[in-house]
Amino acid sequence: MSLAPLLKEVVVHPDPLTIALEAAREGAAVLLAHANRPLEIAEKGRRADLVTAADRASEAAILAVLRAAFPSAAVLAEESGAAPGTSDERWIVDPLDGTTNYAHGYPLYCISIAFERAGELIAGVVYAPAMGECFAAERGAGARRNDAPIAVSTIERVGDAMLCTGFHPADYERNARFFGQASHRAQAVRRDGSAALDLAYTACGRFDGFWEFDLHPWDVAAGTLLVREAGGRVTRVDRGEARVDARSILASNARIHDELADVLA
Repeated sequence: MSLAPLLKEVVVHPDPLTIALEAAREGAAVLLAHANRPLEIAEKGRRADLVTAADRASEAAILAVLRAAFPSAAVLAEESGAAPGTSDERWIVDPLDGTTNYAHGYPLYCISIAFERAGELIAGVVYAPAMGECFAAERGAGARRNDAPIAVSTIERVGDAMLCTGFHPADYERNARFFGQASHRAQAVRRDGSAALDLAYTACGRFDGFWEFDLHPWDVAAGTLLVREAGGRVTRVDRGEARVDARSILASNARIHDELADVLA
């Protein structure tokens, strides 16, 4: 008698974090290679919103890895947009966050890759190749920097905090009041030009809090998971529920969150 009817096919699902790390390394190799060449820089949509050939090449390399491992997953990527899938899984990709920094040779730029299942953030990677730092998080398993565990800071007061924000040059007026209020209260406020990296730095305790408006899912998805898994808190600026499509974000070490929200109210 044949045993074939009694045997069930074993389906091996790839690990999303492992795949995200592999894809980030592929994208990083592209960015580092293009950094040593004359850059093709263009504006997309409005002044100072830059895109380079490196953005597109990095995205292509990243998506090749992700789609090979998860062919049924949807994809939301900054340069190519949304592509539907046939499962409840989705990749959210920024192939180069901090394009203006990159275009000027300023090393604060990164790749951001997040994986969702049924709308829940499961894995996230923020890789800053010029800085030699790779931040990774998995839901329920904590956050790491270059394989070492990380945690948010222990600062208890905004008055002792180093904060960070970001804004498009054309949107300065939208954020100017908040920038001023935070600057009067905190030890320092920085603007580094990469929301994903700002969130990673909040997760590892370099920044105690970060806020920004008018962001996209690819800017915040991986960083949101990093901050949460490092022990921090993430909401909208108005204290509402954080979502990757919420368009504003307030992330902190949790200890100063309510005070910082009051400062920005």
